[in-house]
Amino acid sequence: MASIRKGLLQLVFSGSFMKRWNDKMRPMELVEVDKQAHKMIAAWLLFELNSQGMSPEEKSALGEDIVRGGIFDYLYRLVITDIKPPIFYQIKANPAHYEKLTAWVLNELQPRVQPLGKDFWEAMGTHFERQVRRDESLASRILDAAHLFASRWEFHLIRDLNQWDEEMDEIEENFRQGLEAHLDLAGVRQLLEGPGTRLGKFAFMCGRLRFQKRWSQTPRIPETSVLGHMFIVACLAYFFSIAVGACPVRRHNNFYAGLFHDIPELLTRDIISPVKSSVQGIGDLIREYEGREIEHRLFSILDRSVYADLVARLSYFLGIEVGSEFEATILQDGAARIVSWEQLQGVYNEDRFCPKDGRMLKICDHLAAFLEAYTALSNGITNAHLQQASWRIRNLYQNQSLTDELHIGALLADFD
Repeated sequence: MASIRKGLLQLVFSGSFMKRWNDKMRPMELVEVDKQAHKMIAAWLLFELNSQGMSPEEKSALGEDIVRGGIFDYLYRLVITDIKPPIFYQIKANPAHYEKLTAWVLNELQPRVQPLGKDFWEAMGTHFERQVRRDESLASRILDAAHLFASRWEFHLIRDLNQWDEEMDEIEENFRQGLEAHLDLAGVRQLLEGPGTRLGKFAFMCGRLRFQKRWSQTPRIPETSVLGHMFIVACLAYFFSIAVGACPVRRHNNFYAGLFHDIPELLTRDIISPVKSSVQGIGDLIREYEGREIEHRLFSILDRSVYADLVARLSYFLGIEVGSEFEATILQDGAARIVSWEQLQGVYNEDRFCPKDGRMLKICDHLAAFLEAYTALSNGITNAHLQQASWRIRNLYQNQSLTDELHIGALLADFD
């Protein structure tokens, strides 16, 4: 039986501390969790484009490999944090050395990851065994291309500040060659060409969410961005999906719903919950405004006549048809329909219904906010906003559970 524990939540959140490009001059701190979010957004775009024409079973299997592979690679990266990428790639090029490093990484991860269950743990081992053997698959190539895109996007933020650095030309060339090696994948050329294409512009816009800080008027350590927060929620949503026995498509939908749930903040910025709830009706007004702006400024970039399937899927993740991303839904006769938690756990917990959680996604959103507040308080940042947020979330879920084995109040109590 899979279980969720404090150590796993803190491990996932630790990417908020992990600095990137920390031997280069940077206009802002760049952290691992932000890059991983951007990578998985690009991976979703490539997944949707490269799975067209597949059977539902083939698409589900590919989706599982991409989501799990992305999470596995992130957890691996958290352990080898101090190894500079060029050194890591040299190690990876030597199968014997890479196998030894991987065995050590898995040993470090085991206490916190294995409680997720035998299937997840064994799949992680198999994933890295394939990497050691250099077994390429469509999923691994999509993840590689998405990784190169997100890293190159970051690199372009720092490139002009480091013109004197002799490594910059070589890094640029490596990114170009790496992406060109994936040009046979649908969508990679558009990502490589950047904002000049609809797909590239959408992916570039999503990357801007790393500039938006959460709790913008509250000092915290670490500061977290909207982009990184979305990835943490996505990971938690996937882990919780495993714990409640969700079918594969429901697991993937929950991951991507978490990954995109705050994307409207590209247009509205981060409006904190007390503001939304302080004035009667203001929350509905904000949602109405977000809906108009999403259609006008986000979906129009993709253009329904060109990327209709992408727009439809993103709309489903965001709950556009039903009014909220936090509603439990299925797709029936081509339309989103709200269902109950009990129905989602029962008759609709099958891939053919394309189920997506609402309540569980909201819990993961709150847990990510709790981790932000708890970690800042643990690091000595004491203020009323953080204390109130921590207390409010603890109090809200004190007596709530998703299943008999997954009690939210008990999980939060582990942080005492």
